[in-house]
Amino acid sequence: MMNRKFAALALVSALVLNSAIAKAEGKDGVAAVVNGQNLTVVEIRDMYETMPGVKDKVSFEEFYEKTLNDFIGNELVFQAATADKVTESDEYKKQLKAAQKDIAGKIYLKNKVESMIGEEQVKKVYDDYKKNFKSEKEVKAKHILVDTEAKAKEVISKLDNKGDFDALAKEYSREPADLGYFTKDMMVPEFGEAAFALGKGVYTKMPVKTQFGYHVILVEDIRDGKPMEYEKIKPQLKALLAKGALGKLLEGISSQAKVTMYDLKGNEIKQEAPVAPKK
Repeated sequence: MMNRKFAALALVSALVLNSAIAKAEGKDGVAAVVNGQNLTVVEIRDMYETMPGVKDKVSFEEFYEKTLNDFIGNELVFQAATADKVTESDEYKKQLKAAQKDIAGKIYLKNKVESMIGEEQVKKVYDDYKKNFKSEKEVKAKHILVDTEAKAKEVISKLDNKGDFDALAKEYSREPADLGYFTKDMMVPEFGEAAFALGKGVYTKMPVKTQFGYHVILVEDIRDGKPMEYEKIKPQLKALLAKGALGKLLEGISSQAKVTMYDLKGNEIKQEAPVAPKK
């Protein structure tokens, strides 16, 4: 009885908290009103939370600014499709049924895998990582990537005349300047050779050509590599454990399954091993 009370309190607290967050963002939690239909900030945040690859690179604020128009566009198309009675069609119902299986399976596997991975397991893998870590030289660098050698030389000329690297990166570079710390073999050979030949605070005096274009590289720091801090590498370790846990889970599902398969002529297809579910 006490557990139920605590569960109810937790639920109420979560609802109140989510409500407070929603009202704090957008206009009372609303990101846009599309033909009278509210598109909420929570919907966009939920999408952001399901995209770990994106979360690691951009903040929610940046994601929101870049994708709000996409969400509005999707809502407009959905409204048009609904008005055209697409949601009542046999084709829609058929695809929806297929999507439901896919979504249910993904949620099941995600929940099961997460329940198989505890903090102790992650810390054990981290301890093994630290124990076996071999230090390598690392540099912290920035780069400006351009399409032509002439443009790269133009950047270098401006640096020679006391130009600001970050300002020039914003003006010229095709991608973000900051590369953080890396070892030589983490980069393509031409880039790695050039970066590790520089001293601290030095930039390349000639453009560095790679398969991606022409680079101007600035080395900000040089250090001996050390193990990553637990909290920073934890997501990678969990992903590694998740891969193994998923394999075991699918193996278990497959080994307990009773499957009979037929070819197009109705003849039974003999299986030497159970059919394994898709990962």
